[in-house]
Amino acid sequence: MTIPSLEQLYALGAAQQPTWPDPAALESAVTTLRSLPPLVFAGECDELTAHLGDVASGKAFVLQGGDCAETFAGLTAENVRAKLQVLLQMAVVLTYAAAVPVVKVGRIAGQYAKPRSNDLEVREGVELPAYRGDAVNGFDFDAISRVPDPQRLVQVYNSSAATLNLCRAFLQGGYADLREMHAWNTDFVRTSPVGAAYEKMASDIDRALDFMRAIGAESEELHRVNFHSSHEALILEYEHALTRIDSRTSLPYDVSGHFLWIGERTRQLGGAHVELMSRVRNPLGVKLGPTASPDDAVALAEKLNPDNSPGRLTFITRMGARRIRDALPNLVEKVTAAGVVVAWVTDPMHGNTFETSTGYKTRRFDDVIDEVRGFFEVHRALGTWPGGLHVELTGGDVTECLGGGEALDEQRLAHHYDSACDPRLNRTQSLELAFLVADMLRESRD
Repeated sequence: MTIPSLEQLYALGAAQQPTWPDPAALESAVTTLRSLPPLVFAGECDELTAHLGDVASGKAFVLQGGDCAETFAGLTAENVRAKLQVLLQMAVVLTYAAAVPVVKVGRIAGQYAKPRSNDLEVREGVELPAYRGDAVNGFDFDAISRVPDPQRLVQVYNSSAATLNLCRAFLQGGYADLREMHAWNTDFVRTSPVGAAYEKMASDIDRALDFMRAIGAESEELHRVNFHSSHEALILEYEHALTRIDSRTSLPYDVSGHFLWIGERTRQLGGAHVELMSRVRNPLGVKLGPTASPDDAVALAEKLNPDNSPGRLTFITRMGARRIRDALPNLVEKVTAAGVVVAWVTDPMHGNTFETSTGYKTRRFDDVIDEVRGFFEVHRALGTWPGGLHVELTGGDVTECLGGGEALDEQRLAHHYDSACDPRLNRTQSLELAFLVADMLRESRD
């Protein structure tokens, strides 16, 4: 399978791309990226495709989470460990409480670019290019910082490589062992009601593990975990430069990450992003908002997964709590009737964002839960499988989303609002979400 050139892709129309001011600097960065080793391997991508095939067939559930936008400054061992920790905690809650295998995917090691509603940002009469993530320009609101710099794409690669190394070190070094569950529950979570529920569950699992060990039935699967990386395939130069032909299969893979998704703003059927992603063998996702029609979804499936292979394609719906019960049923029903094999995942974050009177972008935890509940209700009514959850979260004690067990209000948003782009659930809210989703999963399996 041939890969179109960047020139051919841009001729199709390329939404949400930076305006790089220096073509020579861009060419230099792309040349460097083409010479660098893969960040992930084809076999790992195929492994994830097989797991997502189980999701599509109703045999597993996928948990995908992490920062809305990673930053170079945020790459520390502690931050990576904290993100892994909250994802592992959520996965254990879902697995134990709902008795369903959980496929674990991080929004990590590549999520450095963000689409924007406007190309420009205006503050107090000053107009500058919008911040498009650390892959493109700087967050500081000044003329120098906001100039798109293609050398940042090389820094994305280096930061992603470091992040993946840290993830592998933690996960292969015993950190994912179920015996570590109590250690995962820091004082921050232990002092909350949801932390107490987690501790009780951890004690129950300890007793089950002791029993299995006593009868000689302990498995290696209890001491390690499969974990994969993902990001939005947004910046064409980066994704194109990291698309390689696998020596084993002679097929192309985008080795920037295991799972790549096409965003709501870049899913044009004849556009550059869909065309490029249709040529690689990674498992793919597509974000579908409330304006997505069944015809749109079926056409995207035919383009991205012409063989209708299980696990190849995931539809990530982002409707908003107020619209999901009206917008989702027709979409799911007609896609299913067309015979499309797809994993259905809910993103309950992006359709529920609003700005407070004090200027903070935020989301209400109750709206997030309501969209997830609506997602489950629709699938239950149609007899289809609610396959997963895609959330923006962090392992820290940030104050970015309203509500939850801590009853976070608008006055407290300024206390610890660290996101470079969209608001994230903190650890307590994430764990509370996992318990609530586990209850919904149990009902779906009954």
